[in-house]
Amino acid sequence: MTIGDVVAARTRIAGDVVRTPLLQATWAPGDLWLKAENLQPIGAFKLRGALNAIGRCDPQVRARGVLTHSSGNHGQAVAWAARAAGVPAVIVMPRSATEVKVAATRALGAEIVTVAADGRDLTTAELRARRGLTVIPPYDHVDVIAGQGTLAIEILDDLADIDTVLVPVGGGGLISGVGVVVRARSPRTRVVGVEPELAADARDSLANRRRVEWDAEVTSRTVADGTRASVLGEVTFPLIQATVDEIVTVSEDQILDAVATLARRGHLVAEPSGALSTAAYLADPHRYGRTVAIVSGGNIDPALLSRALARSP
Repeated sequence: MTIGDVVAARTRIAGDVVRTPLLQATWAPGDLWLKAENLQPIGAFKLRGALNAIGRCDPQVRARGVLTHSSGNHGQAVAWAARAAGVPAVIVMPRSATEVKVAATRALGAEIVTVAADGRDLTTAELRARRGLTVIPPYDHVDVIAGQGTLAIEILDDLADIDTVLVPVGGGGLISGVGVVVRARSPRTRVVGVEPELAADARDSLANRRRVEWDAEVTSRTVADGTRASVLGEVTFPLIQATVDEIVTVSEDQILDAVATLARRGHLVAEPSGALSTAAYLADPHRYGRTVAIVSGGNIDPALLSRALARSP
């Protein structure tokens, strides 16, 4: 996977994704900028990777339909991209997925199959074999990673002399794409991943130089549902090793405080996973220099948003 793959992906998806703004957070200490991916049509960066992967499929194979497993945002992205391509989509979702994400995916015309959290891979494999569907993985696929990386090209085109890019980490697709772009185009810029303390498998993997898997029951405790993947991908891990400087973690309280701060001060609706990078910056604002924090998604359950806003400012 190279910067060339990301440049090609940018051309391929340009007519369908929003070139999201890079917003200066003048309300924050230091020098913080926010990449507002919550403003994509499906409310998250995942649309980039889904569009690129589906666009790269052979049209005759793609016509049989596409399939993925997802807790929400990737499922919405695949459903949106499949509808745009005029092909069926089947999304395998855990029963723990938030209702707002399930409803949004169904509204895009996708068939939803709900399973236990540990049954997603097996169910996906069975559906693929039985129905001949093309699998669009949530993160561990070169075309998906290349699509996600296109947002980093936009960041570097919009702002010079960036010291740090803070990136939420789940399965590693976004940070892998960002890392490839930043290393090629701005090698002085640090790429720092952000995870919840309750789902820090990427931090442990980078520290131990091997993929470390966390128990799914442990990662399910975090409010940041988009980062509950229990282990980095086989494709994403070596890319992270090659391009990421550090992984930091934030607490559940810091995540919810960042959700509230983004809403109150930044006028941006962010889900907990989307607020991770902002949470890390606000925890130590003078550590990172000129910083871009990726607000990766905004599909938050209304009750959870209310809970975050009810916290003391």
